[in-house]
Amino acid sequence: MSLKRSLSRVAALVALLLPLLPGAATAAPTGLKTSGTSIVDAHGHRVKLASVNWFGAESGEFVVGGLDRQPLDRIAQLIRNGGFNSVRLPWSNELVESNPVVADTYLTANPRLRGKHALDILDAVIDSLGRHGLMVVLDNHRSRGDWCCDEAHGDGLWHTPAYPESSWLADWRFMAQRYRHSPQVIAAELRNEIRPDPSQKLSPTWGDGNPATDWQAAAVRGGNAVLAVNPKLLVIVGGLNYQLDLKGVPAHPVTLSVPDRLVYAVHDYTWDHAVGHLTDDAAFAADETQRWGFVAEPGHPWSAPVYVSEWGGCTQPNADGSLCAQDRLTYPYTMARYLKKADLDWAWWPVNGTQSSGYNRTRGAVETYGLLNPTWSAYANDDLMSVLHGIQRPA
Repeated sequence: MSLKRSLSRVAALVALLLPLLPGAATAAPTGLKTSGTSIVDAHGHRVKLASVNWFGAESGEFVVGGLDRQPLDRIAQLIRNGGFNSVRLPWSNELVESNPVVADTYLTANPRLRGKHALDILDAVIDSLGRHGLMVVLDNHRSRGDWCCDEAHGDGLWHTPAYPESSWLADWRFMAQRYRHSPQVIAAELRNEIRPDPSQKLSPTWGDGNPATDWQAAAVRGGNAVLAVNPKLLVIVGGLNYQLDLKGVPAHPVTLSVPDRLVYAVHDYTWDHAVGHLTDDAAFAADETQRWGFVAEPGHPWSAPVYVSEWGGCTQPNADGSLCAQDRLTYPYTMARYLKKADLDWAWWPVNGTQSSGYNRTRGAVETYGLLNPTWSAYANDDLMSVLHGIQRPA
């Protein structure tokens, strides 16, 4: 074989393997759509979302966490170096509608961002993620800027008295238009953790036609509003009961104006399982199948991709050295085995090494579920990262 041919083969092999290496800064795939229970690119090749959640923009700080600890590009590079290909970015309707100037104290490691409004900084975050080859899922996390989620603090539905459905739809149209020409923005997760809202004396339903509570019908309206502005986006629809329940899908599936764009989303944490199931893979899998896993099984009229857009567990001790409860330590390994066998798309909650402000939160405290350490300079748990690397690629 000639030297020229040998070098050509080596170059082809490198081109094939480079996207599989952690930290490889490749361009985000384009033309995403769904095919059966998979997300695929323009050539029909499977694209598996292996994401991290990067919270903060949905909070009262109106900016992603960590920009007071590390330069923006450094954090984006760390995410890419971890082998992840995408980031789920929560945002609030208050951020869009008020767009305040972000306080300098949240930006001390990024002086060029000081004095900028929240949307301008969100632009900079999304641009940085794109430069590092990362896809972005926009997640409407809540209406008012704050931590999430419980029932006592409202925002359980997609609408509130201060932010009615008309605002929710308008804000989604705005976001779809703002990032229409940002190819790294590939999906819109319409709302986070639909749940009862005692402040409105309302509980969500699925498919019953009640305009105030029927989340399935609202998701159709929201998804079609997004697709009317940007028909290339994937539309991600979470289930009921804090995004744990897709049991209404067979009778009332979401049908959108653009075909092959629908992805369902679920959340899963240790408290969603009996303690004994955390060490029993068969019982654990049965939990998931009964609640939502059946949607990802091919061959049904309702079959669709399922994105586990939040799951996580303890990665590091508290600042005082105290450890999390054992179930928080056991759960991630059990869930990782399930995700590997089911070969699902997923997003770890969160990448953040420290907490942002909000109810039940202490700004700057250690984020014990965070993948990054409290200085945002490195990953906190090498053993867990090794496990995550094992489920980042399609089976």
